[in-house]
Amino acid sequence: MTAASERPLTAMIDPAMGPPDCATYERAGGWQAARLALGSLTPAEIIDRVTRSKLRGRGGAGFGTGQKWNFVPKEPASERRKYLIANADEMEPGTFKDRWLLEGNPLQLVEGMILAAYAVQAAHGIVFLRGEYQEACVRLHRAIGEARQQGWLGENILGSGFSFDIHVHSSAGRYICGEETALLTALEGRRATPRSKPPFPQTGGLWGAPSVVNNVETLCNLPHIIVNGPEWFAGLGLGEDGGTKIYGVSGRVAKPGAWELPIGTPLRQIIEDHAGGMRSGYQLRALLPGGASTAFIDTTALDVAMDYGSVEKAGSRLGTGMAIILDDRTCPIGMIRNLEHFFAQESCGWCTPCRDGLPWVERLLDAIEDGTGQDEDMEQLDRHARMLGAPGRTFCAHAPGAMAPLASGLKLFAADFTAHIQQGRCPHHAGAGP
Repeated sequence: MTAASERPLTAMIDPAMGPPDCATYERAGGWQAARLALGSLTPAEIIDRVTRSKLRGRGGAGFGTGQKWNFVPKEPASERRKYLIANADEMEPGTFKDRWLLEGNPLQLVEGMILAAYAVQAAHGIVFLRGEYQEACVRLHRAIGEARQQGWLGENILGSGFSFDIHVHSSAGRYICGEETALLTALEGRRATPRSKPPFPQTGGLWGAPSVVNNVETLCNLPHIIVNGPEWFAGLGLGEDGGTKIYGVSGRVAKPGAWELPIGTPLRQIIEDHAGGMRSGYQLRALLPGGASTAFIDTTALDVAMDYGSVEKAGSRLGTGMAIILDDRTCPIGMIRNLEHFFAQESCGWCTPCRDGLPWVERLLDAIEDGTGQDEDMEQLDRHARMLGAPGRTFCAHAPGAMAPLASGLKLFAADFTAHIQQGRCPHHAGAGP
């Protein structure tokens, strides 16, 4: 977390040592940003710095963080109830970046939340945590407790007149809670379903109060922006976007994992230099560049810069930046079926197209993979991909996200679909190896 650190988010993460305590965190540069912000900066100045840093939300949508905060009413925390929520409900298949941050350095998230809460003048903080992240939960509770004992949380922090505390909410577990309004509904103790917008959470969120929901990785960037300056952070990016990004690769590569790199790092470099390329005996066929709800791209797009605009031009989305590899010995139909099974079971059931359409897609893919598919099934899949994938035809973005791998897979793997139907079986041999 030093000013010269090229990897601001992960510089203090050492799995062998465990997360730092408050003293270790401070010796490494922690709490500098909170001291600076609460001691000499106004909330407007914090928002301005974050806006100029070009920090975009790291949860998948990529909305400008400072721009999002600017929508919040400006009353001081003492005059109006507001909430800051850290979205740690990391359930996107293939994504594990927030877990790394939560387990490796939870105090960084605590400091980031203090800064964000001060910027929007929210006195109440909540970490909405994936229920299965039990080790992260233990470490986060420990970090919050110690920060509270040291005076970094609670009433009148550093004598600034600003009060803020954090509560951890372990989710019962639904993928739809990654959608911020469904997350808010779940926090209110109700069934996790998305809300109609407007009002947007920044003006009418949790229990009707102004609320900001930011991803864990987004919040962890804030201490470094405040200490090192917005120009420093913006300059870390290789293109129009600012900062670093935690990228990951899963699948049959030599070294699956996650790495913090400048945003805009080429996809080929991530796969070949950091993930070590494909395992011996396997060839890269295609991949999902940003988690399960992004469209497939093939090997012709490997030189794409992994930033929001470039990946979109390549026909997909940056999403969470965590690539899922499809190798030449894995059946693409089976992979898509597995993804659609997940999306079907995770639909909140609020709107008919998503509730009924996704299970129907799953059944069609089951039949094709099992060898009982018919030619007309392809027409039905294409129709579902077009109807469910179009924004605005379902209540939220769950179904369009689910259709991204299907719609792109129908184009890229048309020959595989045809072979399954014509041969009455999956032509890929079973048991391709570990």
